Amino acid sequence: MSRDPIVRAARRLVLASVIVACGPRAEPEPAAAPAPAALPDPGRFEAEIQQLEAEARAHPPAPGGVLFVGSSSIRLWPTLAADFPGVPVVQRGFGGSTMRDVVHFAPRLVLPARPRLVVVYAGDNDLAEGVTPAQLLAEVQALATLVRRELPDTRLLVLSVKPSPARWALVEKQREANRLVRDYAQGTGGAVRYVDVFTPMLGPDGRPRPELFVEDGLHMTAAGYAIWRDVLAPELR
Repeated sequence: MSRDPIVRAARRLVLASVIVACGPRAEPEPAAAPAPAALPDPGRFEAEIQQLEAEARAHPPAPGGVLFVGSSSIRLWPTLAADFPGVPVVQRGFGGSTMRDVVHFAPRLVLPARPRLVVVYAGDNDLAEGVTPAQLLAEVQALATLVRRELPDTRLLVLSVKPSPARWALVEKQREANRLVRDYAQGTGGAVRYVDVFTPMLGPDGRPRPELFVEDGLHMTAAGYAIWRDVLAPELR
């Protein structure tokens, strides 16, 4: 039976509460910023999700692992398993997904694996599509609500939105989104943890370090992933 009603109910709950929780700063920005419903249909990833499900059936992950889910920064991490020796890693990145897409497909990609820890990176694409920081926070809360309800012993670890040369014009929205998620995580008693990858990816001039990114100025080089590895290693242990 589909868990989509659970996802929708969780999203409605957190969307209603985030305005109260965040105060005036959480009000949606005017005009150009669409509501999450205006984002591309998650169904555009259906073929890719089915492929991931087929891989999971062919090689079922053992319960109690660490599942990485999110956008292309997770999907394209070539050395993910090798970077965390001794940690049973499950890689479930897909497409250029948004946090909304992750919430939508979590019942199919995350819950069946029954991990002890879910590491999520998404939000970068959301902000680029016009989602506000408060709306992004609401999606993070929806994911956390779903995970707590279905897997009460599983923790959620949320990586900050990374800085990148290609999206430097969005840096203030990125900083605000990261602040909202960080503050929310601090109030969850450890059920949700926030990990800052934004700060260590900045150079002395306060801008993204060029050597951490490939030519598109968005996706990462091995040096970029090395920073993520070093920041995440203590959390995964």
